Amino acid sequence: MLECLGVVALLSYFFYRNILAVIPLSVFGVMFYRKLKASNIKKNRENLEKQFKECILSVSTAIRAGYSVENAFRESESDMKRMFGEESFIVRELSVMRRGLVMNVPLENILLDMAERSGSTHIEQFARVFEIANRSGGKIAEIIRTSAELISRDIDARTEMQTVLSGRRLEQNIMKIVPFGIVIYIDIGNRGYFDSLYGNLRGIAIMTGCLAVYVTGFVLGERILGKLEREM
Repeated sequence: MLECLGVVALLSYFFYRNILAVIPLSVFGVMFYRKLKASNIKKNRENLEKQFKECILSVSTAIRAGYSVENAFRESESDMKRMFGEESFIVRELSVMRRGLVMNVPLENILLDMAERSGSTHIEQFARVFEIANRSGGKIAEIIRTSAELISRDIDARTEMQTVLSGRRLEQNIMKIVPFGIVIYIDIGNRGYFDSLYGNLRGIAIMTGCLAVYVTGFVLGERILGKLEREM
């Protein structure tokens, strides 16, 4: 919320230099808040998926060492604490899983619940495969090992694609701040240069048009980059 208030204040100063402009521009603050929220959810989901990948690899190793599936997940909790810390997403989920197993909740139900709450397709796929294999009496150890390898390859491939796009994202972020940098540079070097654009109807109309162009460019840039991410 503080970041969103900062964005609204920045727009108010650069485009209108009037505190009252904060009121109509608050709509952009709401839009930015929703964007940040969605971005954080996506980032947290991706972090959970990466941690879950390491978790099932640990589970697969424990099963090969002779542990049952339930005990393998219990044992993996200590590994995840060492790798990601006690406050990490996966450790919290494994703590929930441990309490569920103590209360005799079936493991497949716990995994399905984790998948539903996280919104992760990788976790959901693993949970569905595990549920079917467990009910049909399949080779659980082999299925978990194969699933772990597949999920690991998929997540690693996506991480590489994100690395490729990180350069584009950096370029886009630079372009977002360039207009403000130019205005600051000119304003410092030529005091009063932009005074005619503020405090009068003509200036308000011009700056509103500039704001519309900037917002349009911002939205188009996000959509283009989002489309590239989906296609890759």
